Amino acid sequence: MTPTLVEGPRGARSLKRSLARAERRKKLRAFALVLPLIVFILLFFVAPIAGMLERSFVDTDLMEAWPETAAAVKAFDWAKSEGVPDESVFAALGPELVSSYEAKSVAGVARRLNYDLSGARSLVMTTARKLSRLDGAPASWRAAILEIEPGWGKPDTWAAIRGASGPFTGFFLLQTIDRQRDAHDNIVPVSPDRAIYLTIYGRTFVIALTVTLLCLAIGFPIAFLLSGLPENKANILMILVLLPFWTPLLVRTAAWVVVLQEHGLVNQILQLLHLTDGPVRLVYNRAGVIIAMTHVLLPFMILPLYAVMRTVPPEYMRAARSLGAPPFTAFRRVYIPQIMPGIAAGSILVFIIAVGYYITPALVGGAADQMVSYYIAFYTTDTVNWGLAAALGAGLLAATLVLYTIYTRLVGGIRGVM
Repeated sequence: MTPTLVEGPRGARSLKRSLARAERRKKLRAFALVLPLIVFILLFFVAPIAGMLERSFVDTDLMEAWPETAAAVKAFDWAKSEGVPDESVFAALGPELVSSYEAKSVAGVARRLNYDLSGARSLVMTTARKLSRLDGAPASWRAAILEIEPGWGKPDTWAAIRGASGPFTGFFLLQTIDRQRDAHDNIVPVSPDRAIYLTIYGRTFVIALTVTLLCLAIGFPIAFLLSGLPENKANILMILVLLPFWTPLLVRTAAWVVVLQEHGLVNQILQLLHLTDGPVRLVYNRAGVIIAMTHVLLPFMILPLYAVMRTVPPEYMRAARSLGAPPFTAFRRVYIPQIMPGIAAGSILVFIIAVGYYITPALVGGAADQMVSYYIAFYTTDTVNWGLAAALGAGLLAATLVLYTIYTRLVGGIRGVM
């Protein structure tokens, strides 16, 4: 039975409601189709990253093992002391040193304090072990603890305990910018021998930017050539561009170690052409890292460029030249603005991947060429310092977002000028 249309305002309202219901059903079906993907991203991408970043400012090791000590440290009036508390804080610390030693949880606190204060692990473990051997509680916990380890009477020790008393801390984030809090809770630079992280960040972004520019310089003419060929020939050559994706990254990186070594193919060719008198060091240094990373990331630059260049009609350039524009002016004023989205997409893609690279610098680079990702892996697996690893990751993410914002604004400004 075919529904009849009712004329007049009532019929118009009914039609609008029917269209609105149909539109809602359409949106619900579309949402249902993408819902599994959204759930997958939330569970296996957003949640792990959020959990990891949380460790950069959440610090509960000490307050979980020494809850009364953490509370006493927070309640103590440090402004009226010289950086060392009185008997009230030591009275909370002493029994918890003994109980945490017996519960085997004191090692976690000792490790956490050792991040901030060199020698804190030995200080805590020695004091806990000797206190556990005492017969009964001493008359003064402060005197007993200071007699065992005089280090408990130093302001630096208590500054470390105050910084670790949780539940939140800025210790790890400050470390990533080579800063720390002193005994008076002021933010000061760390000692020169510990000021390494700003240098690591700078090295990471310099390498990533260099690789991005090299990929753009090499990938642009390749994409330009492919975009001007007939589709059947371009597809054949595109297979060569995609060929590296079919080889494992570890194999490609190891191959560069063989090719770039002192007796490798590159050095043999350079000496055969009399361009060098002897082997040139091209591996386990910055040059090897940049060469290998450029080779690995080059397809990520070519593909976006080719996709955009393929859509630019060649008639535009011929029209510009027929109107009197020189070749370079026509290229700069007509062609470049149309392919700027491809340049921006390829550059951002290569840069962001390069910033987080780990395997290639670890295998091809030397000790002075390791990037932030190497130290994140080191603190995660070797020293189990999850807080510092998370803080380095948070700093890398924040710096990447800032640079991405600046880059997109610059690209938009350049397109407006052109």
